[in-house]
Amino acid sequence: MSYEKVAQAKSDIVIGTKQTLKAMKSGEVSEVITAGDADQSMTMKVAKLAKQLNIPHTIVPSKKELGEACGIDVGAATVAIKQ
Repeated sequence: MSYEKVAQAKSDIVIGTKQTLKAMKSGEVSEVITAGDADQSMTMKVAKLAKQLNIPHTIVPSKKELGEACGIDVGAATVAIKQ
């Protein structure tokens, strides 16, 4: 499951939609994970760019659990794993 991937890659992750989009455009990202319960207007930008750049994209059910996997106390709509 992607929560475990995020937890294992804690030092090599980017949290948040704006930071994820920036990292994707810079070519620093190997995979993106978005939360299914997050605001779709935010996560769709990431999903669209991931498709354009051929970056694997995974959707997980909960932004709260995604945030916990990142080691933060708030939910995370988008997380990128750096290359």
